[in-house]
Amino acid sequence: MSTQHDVKDLNLAELGRKRMEWAEQEMPVLRLIRERFAREKPLEGIRLSACLHVTTETGNLMRTLVAGGADVVLCGSNPLSTQDDLAAALVVYDNVPVYAIKGESNEVYYQHIKAALDHNPQITMDDGADLVSGLLNQRTDLLKDIYGSTEETTTGVIRLRAMANDGLLTFPVIAVNDSDTKHLFDNRYGTGQSTIDGVIRATNVLLAGKTFVVGGYGYCSRGIAERARGMGSNVIVTEVDPVRALEAAMDGFRVMPMVQAAAIADFIVTATGDKHVIKRDDFEVMKDGCIIANSGHFNVEIDIPALESMSTEKRQPRTFIDQYVLKDGRKINLLGEGRLINLASAEGHPSAVMDMSFANQALASEFLVKNKDQIAAGVHALPKELDREIASLKLQAMGITMDTLSAEQEHYLTSWQEGT
Repeated sequence: MSTQHDVKDLNLAELGRKRMEWAEQEMPVLRLIRERFAREKPLEGIRLSACLHVTTETGNLMRTLVAGGADVVLCGSNPLSTQDDLAAALVVYDNVPVYAIKGESNEVYYQHIKAALDHNPQITMDDGADLVSGLLNQRTDLLKDIYGSTEETTTGVIRLRAMANDGLLTFPVIAVNDSDTKHLFDNRYGTGQSTIDGVIRATNVLLAGKTFVVGGYGYCSRGIAERARGMGSNVIVTEVDPVRALEAAMDGFRVMPMVQAAAIADFIVTATGDKHVIKRDDFEVMKDGCIIANSGHFNVEIDIPALESMSTEKRQPRTFIDQYVLKDGRKINLLGEGRLINLASAEGHPSAVMDMSFANQALASEFLVKNKDQIAAGVHALPKELDREIASLKLQAMGITMDTLSAEQEHYLTSWQEGT
């Protein structure tokens, strides 16, 4: 029987397989976990539904989960982030049911979420918490079988903590994003490089000498700010948190409110996890030709309805650019429909950094199975020893060695008797 799916074109499978194998070369930690999973089968018979960006790196995670014995279904976590050749490859070569098409409508997107939940999962794996939201809002009949969930990104963790605060989260969720080997690397180095890559691919506009505004100064935003500065841009950071604003200032960036920054910006990119970071007041002062984009999970970071209401015309001068002509003749260029530009017009994070993020996902799913019924409902971090294991494996794969504490040093760090 053929594997159930809803993908663009199965004829793309061979290209997807080749690109997935290319990505695997940069994912040695996940490969080591897959080899162990294949021997030990820690996920044997577990029904797992994943809602993730369907990329070559995700393909290698799916292969790892399958090697561990899991019965996996995958759907996309954003309408513009799917790589259609990879989706086809997983169906054809790995017999993984995939429901994801690049550019799918919101209606189809939620049909795909439903298909993943129809798998009656025991574990869900999210990037943005849409599967958990679906469970709690539409499919409470499935909750009795849920061991727990894992969450990849900042936005999803924010949503999940809100669910927990409202008393709605009835099972444990491992916040993979809170692992040091995830947010210190994926968020900063992955988002930084891939966002700049997406902006350049969409526009082919020179960044050097331009004024580049970054909304927020969390780990994702600071990665973008660092890389934009590295490309020669004059970088401005906007913030609402005084500590992060102070950090940005001491890292050498100008800090000011968005409405001031928008008036002098050539580029504005948001990555905060909040809504309306760029709003009507900002559109009103933007320069003609300003380029705006988002690298946060949802496109609500930019108030697109306000922009549309202010416009007399909308055109598409290039793929992934919607140009809005305002009533006074100014043009504002929105990239990737306001969705994650690093996945809309580029390929997402480099494989080497997703290696650690998806190692966290794989080990989190194993942790949920091993500790079934022993973890309280709510949002939890992956145990530190697993975080350190991933870091050690990554260093080993990179050929890097480090010092170890002597017995004398370990004793000194745990005692108080010795001093000056």
